[in-house]
Amino acid sequence: MIKTLNELKARAQKQKKMTLVVTAAQDEDVLLAVAEAKASNLIDAILVGDEKEIREIAKKIKLNLDEMEIIDVKDFTEAAERSAKLIKDGRGHFIMKGKIDTSIFMKALLNKEFGLRTDRLLSHVMVYEVPTYHKLLLMTDGGMNITPSLEQKEDILLNSLAVAKALGNNNIMVSALAAKEKPSEKMIATLDGQQLKNRGLEGKYGDDVYVEGPIAFDLAVSKEAAKIKGYQSPVVGETDILLVPTIEVGNGIGKALTYMARGESAGIIMGAKVPIVLVSRADSALTKFYSIALGSVISASV
Repeated sequence: MIKTLNELKARAQKQKKMTLVVTAAQDEDVLLAVAEAKASNLIDAILVGDEKEIREIAKKIKLNLDEMEIIDVKDFTEAAERSAKLIKDGRGHFIMKGKIDTSIFMKALLNKEFGLRTDRLLSHVMVYEVPTYHKLLLMTDGGMNITPSLEQKEDILLNSLAVAKALGNNNIMVSALAAKEKPSEKMIATLDGQQLKNRGLEGKYGDDVYVEGPIAFDLAVSKEAAKIKGYQSPVVGETDILLVPTIEVGNGIGKALTYMARGESAGIIMGAKVPIVLVSRADSALTKFYSIALGSVISASV
């Protein structure tokens, strides 16, 4: 089981090398992360975008692009479609957004012509390494789905389970977060958490997955808090996946882990046929690098 982001990097280096397709690669931060991943022997890369701009940026920041294929496409829509076709044709194993509007990028990926869409809801999964926690902590979905329904939460859960299993976790503890542990008609998150727990107990997610819900954040991550409150559950202090009820909760927890708890992270979009690396411009270079490593490890596991 991978317990740190450095172990994630090491796994990506040891496995079969996967090929990353970068859409609109003429972005300095993205090129830096891709070049570092390439130099670290994590990936091969195909850069799709304005070749002149890509080479100008590379020259400016002294990047060697000799071992990377560049496909010269200036129009953003065409770049996204060419990238999707590369994945469809098997030339690439996962994909990353560069200097392109997210809506244009995602529209091409979800175009039925390229066959990358599945029946599963797309959702965002973050992987955090926090100094105060003893293993990697996954959180979903603080980036895409605003107020998911119960059935959508189940899709989000299944997407995150795929990530956890790619990380080698064979005993996955899931906490369906809410503000309290007792189901209440006034708090939908508590009812959904209870339903997800019941489905887990029925074996819907497999014998290696335990879902607790509803459960508050402190109990999910702290044995001490659970002891004080007299709360018992296998997930207490051992949570692998935080399943949040709304995007605001996920966004807040994620930013707190990053900016207050000094956590390092990697992020991925799941639910398509291949992992999608879609990072924020505010993300650190290290986050972008680890996100590429994460995408590589996941794509090698499917």
